[in-house]
Amino acid sequence: MARLLILGRQGSGKGTQCARLADHYGIPHISTGEILRAAVAEGTELGREAKAIMDAGDLVPDRIMLDIIRERLAQPDAAGGFLLDGFPRTAAQASGLAEILGDEGLDLAVNLEVPDDVVVERMLARGRADDTEEAIRTRLDLYEAETAPLLKRYRDDAILATVDGVGSEDEVFGRLVEVIDTHRAVGLSSGSS
Repeated sequence: MARLLILGRQGSGKGTQCARLADHYGIPHISTGEILRAAVAEGTELGREAKAIMDAGDLVPDRIMLDIIRERLAQPDAAGGFLLDGFPRTAAQASGLAEILGDEGLDLAVNLEVPDDVVVERMLARGRADDTEEAIRTRLDLYEAETAPLLKRYRDDAILATVDGVGSEDEVFGRLVEVIDTHRAVGLSSGSS
């Protein structure tokens, strides 16, 4: 069983690595962005509520995000583990997630670390109109402000691992698997004593 959270800046390669990790471990890749888009497309009650908020240009509030995550984690495919991507983003969401998960909690939170300059270079290379260097750096600053308390929380809980996200896709994947497998081996041996 693997209950994983992957953190990483935009442009860190997190989405690509999450998809590979979910496939490698046979667990669902739970991306809040994808869940929101699916809920909106399906016209669920939460989807309609989220769409109205997003259409107004506002961020979806923690209450709705937590309800969406609670619903998703209750689905049968998540019973054997999951990989969270894009959630939690705030300290309040992290506290809500801890309540949802109860005593079992998360097994590991992995921070995919890529220096700002590398992220800016990667994102500028994508060539999107809204990816100006100034806009990218503003989003990175916001990410840092939001994520710093999460990193501290998971570090204090002794479940945070930081992985170097610079290198080829295969090199980074190898580092992630090594960290996750090492943590799982330690957790399994301590849990059986």
